[in-house]
Amino acid sequence: MTRSLSACVLALAMATAAPVDPPLDFDASEYSARRQKLMAQIPDGFAVIQGSLAGPLNNEFIQNNEFIYLCGVKLPRAVLIVDGIHKESLLLYSASEAYLRNEGLSLDLLRDPRGATGVEKYYPADELTAVLTKLAAQAKVIYTPLTPEGSPQEVATNSDWDGRLTREHQLAAMLRQRFPDIEVRDCTHTLWDLRRIKTPAEVDVLRKASQISVQAMREVMAEARVGQYEYEISALFEYVCKRRGCRRVFDYNVIISSAENHPYLHYYRHNRRLVDGDFLVVDSGGDYRDYDSDITISFPVNGTFSPRQREIYEACNAVSKACLLYYQPGVTAYEVGEQVRRKLRDQGYDLSRDAFTSLRYFKEGGVTHYVGLATHDAGGSDKPKDRPLRAGEVFASDVFAVFPKENLGVRIENIVLITETGCENLSAGLPREISEIEALMKGARK
Repeated sequence: MTRSLSACVLALAMATAAPVDPPLDFDASEYSARRQKLMAQIPDGFAVIQGSLAGPLNNEFIQNNEFIYLCGVKLPRAVLIVDGIHKESLLLYSASEAYLRNEGLSLDLLRDPRGATGVEKYYPADELTAVLTKLAAQAKVIYTPLTPEGSPQEVATNSDWDGRLTREHQLAAMLRQRFPDIEVRDCTHTLWDLRRIKTPAEVDVLRKASQISVQAMREVMAEARVGQYEYEISALFEYVCKRRGCRRVFDYNVIISSAENHPYLHYYRHNRRLVDGDFLVVDSGGDYRDYDSDITISFPVNGTFSPRQREIYEACNAVSKACLLYYQPGVTAYEVGEQVRRKLRDQGYDLSRDAFTSLRYFKEGGVTHYVGLATHDAGGSDKPKDRPLRAGEVFASDVFAVFPKENLGVRIENIVLITETGCENLSAGLPREISEIEALMKGARK
């Protein structure tokens, strides 16, 4: 039996069509397990989590991290309810086929919301009042996060000329007004603490984000030249990240500091033309499936370390490498720092030199901020240095120093996962030794 030409064309088109992205970045069971952990902590009530507002016209919509963490749905003005009493979740949103196609999202979010999201109950967005009223009749507490991760963009709460409530506090105020007999309680820190322990699925994505970032940093080292502008280096980093699957770079612009800009640790104007003798600090990371990396490299733009550059870099690298030896569950950052000092003294380093005394986060064992859905994850604050490390935590191991009078700065930053027995450097693969850096740069110039 022969097939018609049209049938053959259709079969070929189906065989060669681009794969359709799934509705969520992880399996629905991953999000369900996260919601169950939250349910266990709110047995006397339910949590109300708002999705973000729609972004400006033609800008990509960015969902807030709490919503992404708990259900993965990337639709504006959606609401997730996690019911700790009945141990189920409810999702409310409305979406048109045109919107989903514009955003490149699965039409299953419209056709089969429950199947697409794994959330037990789905309602159109305009039924929120009825849903909340029914749930409130059986609850003692309504939980909702009150602190946005990052500065609120819609209002200037502390301004004398604005002073409006953030969306989070406005929702809490409305809940108290509509349900005066029920306590409304902040669950921000409950959610942040859950997010600080990464699941194996999250670790896989963070590892991917970090390895993409490593490749981009290697390209930056290889291609940097005297006479380039910093914006060329920034463009190269972003290009490599996006070509390898990242939608964007991390929460900040690519940070590039050199010469007189070294003291400004988040300098991103990219307006300097690089000259012979410049020492660069490049700090950034790819955002892969909403999870960020955060890596920093330091190197001479001409490809050869001067004696002073070598001195400060070797000190920073010695501390950074030693920190990776001592990260494990149960130890504090301060304990890591003391072990590192002891090891370096035993190796014959003179820790009284300014190359060591000027280093930041030396005594804290390099432990700085959490990394995950945000570059500065779970609220943005650094991990408390007297709190033991826990298996599943991912953080930036960061050591740096600035010498303003010399137009010098050095920084080495890795992404570290605490495992059950030690740690894994998720950003492994970067040339960190001076010989490796110079060899990479020399090889690229042939």
